[in-house]
Amino acid sequence: MPRVRFLNPHGLKSTGPLEIEVKRGESILEAAEECHARVGHACGGNLACSTCHVWVHEGIDSLPEVHDKENDIMDKAFDVRPESRLACQAKIGDQDLVIEITQESLQAWLDENPDERKREAAEAQARRAAAAATAANG
Repeated sequence: MPRVRFLNPHGLKSTGPLEIEVKRGESILEAAEECHARVGHACGGNLACSTCHVWVHEGIDSLPEVHDKENDIMDKAFDVRPESRLACQAKIGDQDLVIEITQESLQAWLDENPDERKREAAEAQARRAAAAATAANG
């Protein structure tokens, strides 16, 4: 069974890659959801937005060809590269994949998960307050 490795599964908070074994024919988005990698999907994976935009660093040749509709939607994405794919459309073949989640997709995931976004903001504020207190006492 092929493996998918997400290099930055939680954006800047990632402590390392996340890897999952998947069934052939599963989408990159489905693999991300199974292992809790933060790939956005505002349209629910229905090819109506570009929030699941990822970069495929390894294994891209094993993915099905990009169809016209995916290309049309990709025109809405930011920082499109030759290795860009929409995770909802890219069905995994026989080869392992190495994926980087775009900043656009990571932000979309946070927008789709407001409780997590608020929790992370509170943690960041607490870290800043602790650092300020340490600097004031130090």
